[in-house]
Amino acid sequence: MIDKYTLWFVIFGLGIGSFLLRFTFLGFVGDRPLPEWLLRHLRYTAVAILPALCAPLVVYSGTDGSTDPTRVIAAIATVAAGILTRNTFIAIAAGAAALFGSVYLIG
Repeated sequence: MIDKYTLWFVIFGLGIGSFLLRFTFLGFVGDRPLPEWLLRHLRYTAVAILPALCAPLVVYSGTDGSTDPTRVIAAIATVAAGILTRNTFIAIAAGAAALFGSVYLIG
């Protein structure tokens, strides 16, 4: 178990660090217009973060850090449906159906 004072020091330090990261963007930029090249790059932020959040859940989803084939099948079905239909809801439904179907078939 971690010491109580160490825990609060870490929480306080992370809070200060999080505030400073946000303040550097919001406080210093303020209401000034951003350059066009920066706005162009910021458009790709969500597209880059979503796979970064989902990939570890697919690749290392087993109990011992191994790959779970049912989640890989569901991820492949989701990506394929998303590419083919260009519809987010159909991609989610295809991934959910593939996950539940593969869990039922594979176990």
